[in-house]
Parts: sequence; structure tokens; C-alpha cells
Amino acid sequence: MLGKKTIILLGVVALGFVLLTQCLYTVDQTEKAIVLQLGKPVGGVMLPGLHVKKPFVQNVLFFDSRVLEYDARPEEILTKDKKNMIVDNFTKYRIVDPLQYYLTVRNERGALARLDDIVYAQLRVALGGYTLIEVVAEKRGQIMQEVSARASELVKDYGIEIVDVRIKRTDLPAENERAIFGRMRAERERQAKQYRSEGQEESAKIKSNADKDRALILADAERESAMLQGQGDGQATAIYAQALNQAPDFYAFKRSMEAYEKSLKNNTRVILTPKSEFFRYMR
Repeated sequence: MLGKKTIILLGVVALGFVLLTQCLYTVDQTEKAIVLQLGKPVGGVMLPGLHVKKPFVQNVLFFDSRVLEYDARPEEILTKDKKNMIVDNFTKYRIVDPLQYYLTVRNERGALARLDDIVYAQLRVALGGYTLIEVVAEKRGQIMQEVSARASELVKDYGIEIVDVRIKRTDLPAENERAIFGRMRAERERQAKQYRSEGQEESAKIKSNADKDRALILADAERESAMLQGQGDGQATAIYAQALNQAPDFYAFKRSMEAYEKSLKNNTRVILTPKSEFFRYMR
């Protein structure tokens, strides 16, 4: 059994421990804090380290001092060229003044509601000054810088600093997608017809040139053939004339034999007089 003094000593120790835990608190390196006394801030912003507060009547609120991210819901925005687009964006922000943050927005839920309103409003204004092509491809970086600067200026009153605003994705409404797809398809079909027409025109030119070259080649070949044939006939005539002059009887005999071979074939009937010169060498 514990003695009365021991029990009192343990009670004092326990009470001291409770008082110590109620009086001391630690702020982490990644945090800042404010002290509330009966619901009202006192003492300003507490930086990282070990701090003292009044027990039981004061409590501590901790705020993350790192860069935080808010992923907004996609919203529909109208561009300068009257094109509807659905923008999905996110915001990186930091709590720079926890006391002002608590006094104006109270908690994260209130802060995100303010961020959503301000960033969306600035996006709508900024994107409304550019065309769809500029937003999607050409000037997105410039637009994001404008939105970040304007929104950061507006959220200073809430103890918040906007580090960056970025567009994750841009989409078109379903009805716009179908219309744009139809226009793109019509444009591609028009280009295809143009390329096809140009190809047919080029094909006709190539065929025409090929036919012309073919006609010229055939004409040259026929002309050369006629020249060679004429030269051959001339040489043959000269050879025949030379043979006739050297042996006229043998030449006449050979020519007659060739005539017999060509004319007297199987089942050939020839009606001539007995004294015909054609059969002179057969008599």
C-alpha cells in the first residue's frame, strides 16, 4: 500500500506534468502558429521553436507554411473568338500570414473557396482576351503569368500568396467537338480532292510527254528502218546485177529454181502452155 505522502507526491508530479504540457508547445519547421485565448488571437504569429502559453485558457492553431496545391474543378470559359472551352486548372499557394488568414477565411475550406472565386474570375478575364489557338498553343505561358500576378495581388488580404496558376487540360464541349471535327473532316477531304486533282493533272502531263516521246522514237526507228531497208535493197540489186553480168545463164537458172520452190508446193495446180518460158529448165 502506498503512503499518503507518496500519493500526494504522485499527484503533484502528475499535475506538474499536465501543467507543463499545457504551458509548452512546439512549432515544427514546416509550420507557423497562432495562439487563441478564449477564441481570440493573442501574441501574433509563432515561428518554429519551443513556446509557452497560458494553460487551459489558451490553445494553439498550426498552419502549414509549405507550398500547397489546390486542384480546381473544370469550368467553361469563353475565348476572344467566341469559342467555348472547358478549363481544368490548379493553383499553388502559400500561407504567409497565419493571423490574417485566420481572421479573414478562418480555415482551409474558406481559403479554397476564396481561391476558387478569384482564380476562376482572373482566368475568365484573361482567356477572354485571347483566341482559342493562342490559349491552347501560342501564349499559354504568358496568360498563366498574367493570371498568377493578378490573383496573387487580390489574395494578399487573406494572408495568402499565390505561387503559380497552371492549366492542366483544355477541352471543348461535346457539341463543339462534333462541329470542329466536322470542319476538320471537310477540310481534309477538300485537301485530298485538291491533291488528287493535282496528281491526275501531273499524270496526264507525264502520259502526254511519254506518248510524244514514243511517237518520236517510233518515227525515228521507222525512218532508220526504211533507210536501212533501202540500203539493203540497193546492195541486193547491185549484187544481183553483178551476178547477172558474171553468169547470166546460172543466174536465170537459180532464179527459176527459187520460183519453182515458191510456186509449186503441195496440191498446187498450174495451167501453162507447153512452150511457156516458166518451165524452160524442167524440159
